[in-house]
Amino acid sequence: MNTQQILMMIAMAVYLIGMVILGILFSGKNHSTADFYLGGRKLGPFVTAMSAEASDMSSWLLMGLPGVALATGLPEAFWTALGLGIGTYFNWLVVARRIRQYSQKIGAVTIPDFFSRRYRDDRHILSVIAALVIIIFFIPYVASGFNACGTLFSSLFGVGYFKAMLISAVVILIYTSLGGFLAASTSDLIQSVVMTGALIVVVGFGISAAGGWSKVAENAASLPGYLNLTQGYDSSTGTAASYPPLVILSTMAWGLGYFGMPHILLRFMAIKDSKKLTLSRRVATVWVFIAMGVAILIGVVGSGMIANGAIAPLASADSQRIIIKIAELLGSHGVIAALIAGVILSGILDATMSTADSQLLAAASSVTQDLLQDTFKLKLSDKAAMIIARAAVLGIGVIAIIWARAEGSVFTIVSFAWAGFGAAFGPTMLLALFWKRSTKAGAVAGMIAGGLMVFVWKYLVRPFGGLFDIYELLPAFICGILINVIVSLATQNTDAAAQAQIGQEFDSIAVED
Repeated sequence: MNTQQILMMIAMAVYLIGMVILGILFSGKNHSTADFYLGGRKLGPFVTAMSAEASDMSSWLLMGLPGVALATGLPEAFWTALGLGIGTYFNWLVVARRIRQYSQKIGAVTIPDFFSRRYRDDRHILSVIAALVIIIFFIPYVASGFNACGTLFSSLFGVGYFKAMLISAVVILIYTSLGGFLAASTSDLIQSVVMTGALIVVVGFGISAAGGWSKVAENAASLPGYLNLTQGYDSSTGTAASYPPLVILSTMAWGLGYFGMPHILLRFMAIKDSKKLTLSRRVATVWVFIAMGVAILIGVVGSGMIANGAIAPLASADSQRIIIKIAELLGSHGVIAALIAGVILSGILDATMSTADSQLLAAASSVTQDLLQDTFKLKLSDKAAMIIARAAVLGIGVIAIIWARAEGSVFTIVSFAWAGFGAAFGPTMLLALFWKRSTKAGAVAGMIAGGLMVFVWKYLVRPFGGLFDIYELLPAFICGILINVIVSLATQNTDAAAQAQIGQEFDSIAVED
């Protein structure tokens, strides 16, 4: 290991140690599972905004998005980012305040718990289904985060993949199991700052290494279809591709996923003052658009650096490593540059960890709160509940480590899990919040239909190609809404008393809005 690698490793080690210390500091503030899973609804507007977005973006922001822009040009990266940016804005505008007020009024501390209380589901059918959806999709999602951390360390420092992945996973598990929601949210705020700094430094250095902005622009313009939002660039053939309107619509459908993301919705539920959500929305939306724009720019700049000979060409499968290559090049320019490169690489680590910690908490809450305590009526003291909650985080983490023991791509898993949550929870959440005639039967049917359609479309329909080759979230989301509405209208009179109570409660929330 050379001096440059040692300095980068020191910078990253300092960050990891800091995250463990953060977990220890917050461990004493968790007196109940409500504190552990929701922070006692004490989050400030800036922590709410930045923790929501940091937990959302994951390593996709610093690796996936620049890699797509590098390999195929603007279309897929631009339309995906636009869909996510619009989805972010409307999630904060439409859902945030309503779920904050509604969840507090009915005393819900998790998403499955919210569904159960909203629909007067005394048999906890909804909470069990929702908990299973969370566990099914979050365990591989967490594993993909561990995988990304292991891949980063092993490729940089020559450490064995499993050993590198295990070290990263243990750090995440320690600070999450000790500090709970408050530690995860505070670390997310710190991580968002590091991620922002990493993006800015990489772009600035990359433009310089490519020979200036004029060289970057000249290279991008010379690649057929690279800057065309309806074409794109086929790096395998060196020719323009095609990006028709249906594919654009499908790509923008990523934004629909926000309405069903448990780890983001929990941030809305946890803010201390719902009146501050306007400030949170503005901060979150501005940060998301700027961060994704800069991430796309990194891909374009990376293409210019390759054309200039500053970086060796990357195969399409390795295009997501462009930010790592730029950081390594930066680190070769002396001691200070190597430490800065270590901070940049910590930003990649940050992006992954900020998502993994939130997902661990959401999955653990489904096991302890929604299954053990609410469904199986296990009576626990606050102390016992906290012990089980921490044990659940560790247990789920161990399963995710086993899942991630084999090195591989993480982005396919992320895409599929995003679709699963968006289709199963998104329509259910929107109708639960804004349509009082939605019934328990409609919610159950819609949640199952949306989740199943993700599998059906991806594995049985999409392989036919052509008009069917669209992202599975879009048809699954539509299916979830339609089934929920149809079944709800057909079951309006099955439990008139419960529906009357729900209607009164719903109207009181609407008045507060």
